[in-house]
Amino acid sequence: MARLSESEITELLDALDGWRLSEDGKGIEKHFAFADFNAAFGFMGRVALKAEQMNHHPEWFNVYNRVEVRLSSHDADGLTERDAELARFMDGAVS
Repeated sequence: MARLSESEITELLDALDGWRLSEDGKGIEKHFAFADFNAAFGFMGRVALKAEQMNHHPEWFNVYNRVEVRLSSHDADGLTERDAELARFMDGAVS
């Protein structure tokens, strides 16, 4: 899958809620907060099923009610449409 251009990344970030470009410019990141651990873990479970279906897995970190996520396509050395699709899914999974 082709890496997104700078203008496509800008459009993506404008369309997503709360996501930011990673420090190295090769990924997008977001911090999610939930009511408790159960809600955070439920979110991670829903995302894990989607990620497995896509064969595209997030880098993430969880402590209690927080989930910190980084999406990047390592095989493209940057962001691709797969990252955008998974980010949109994650935002929807919170609702």
